[in-house]
Amino acid sequence: MPETRQRTATTGHQPIRAGGGIEAHWHDQHQIVYAGRGVLSVTTDAGSWIAPATRAIWVPGGTLHQHRAYGETTLHTVGLTENPLGLDVPSALVVSPLLRELILAYTSGDGDQVERERLHAVLLDQLRRSPQRPMYLPAPHDPRLAAVCDLLREDPADTRTLTELGREVGASERTLSRLCQTDLGMTFPQWRTQLRLHHALRLLAHNESVTRVAHQCGWASTSAFIDTFRRAFGHTPGSRKA
Repeated sequence: MPETRQRTATTGHQPIRAGGGIEAHWHDQHQIVYAGRGVLSVTTDAGSWIAPATRAIWVPGGTLHQHRAYGETTLHTVGLTENPLGLDVPSALVVSPLLRELILAYTSGDGDQVERERLHAVLLDQLRRSPQRPMYLPAPHDPRLAAVCDLLREDPADTRTLTELGREVGASERTLSRLCQTDLGMTFPQWRTQLRLHHALRLLAHNESVTRVAHQCGWASTSAFIDTFRRAFGHTPGSRKA
């Protein structure tokens, strides 16, 4: 990551232009990061999380991270001294319609102190009830696996098998499969699906058609893409909330 600095974990909202973001930083407080519109990614040395409007990202205090916006994005952040989730690593959280309205209302800054304290209490309650979803794309450390992952990042539609990709980087399918489990904590097909979903969200944020996104991300058909997207996010890509 580039040069880092400490920032205050503020509560508020700000527009971020497409492709813009906040460079690597950390803060003492915990933080909820949410894109009221657009798509937002949070990247650490361990990997990346990406969130449309149905997800928020939990960033524990002291975590070095950076933000990037895809599409015109409104960034909402909630700084927290308490840890209602009991998590010491970043995580993607499901944002219900109620939780979305609570985040938008709380980060607007409106209301007197009593009103905001009540809103804060309800917000914490809803965060505790929010399910986690594995929208995490871990970063490989082994140079052989990293080379394979780089090939797929350059072209998520690449359909080559792990055996074929292994020939290009000089590693066997068995070695790479083992590294996926030890280095990434998931199988190769699971990692590739996560990569494609991350790439799909970025393209959708730039108003690409569902059919074109399915093709560019390597799904065999538009219907297969829609089914995978619905299972991951709870809604179809055509009805996304942004």
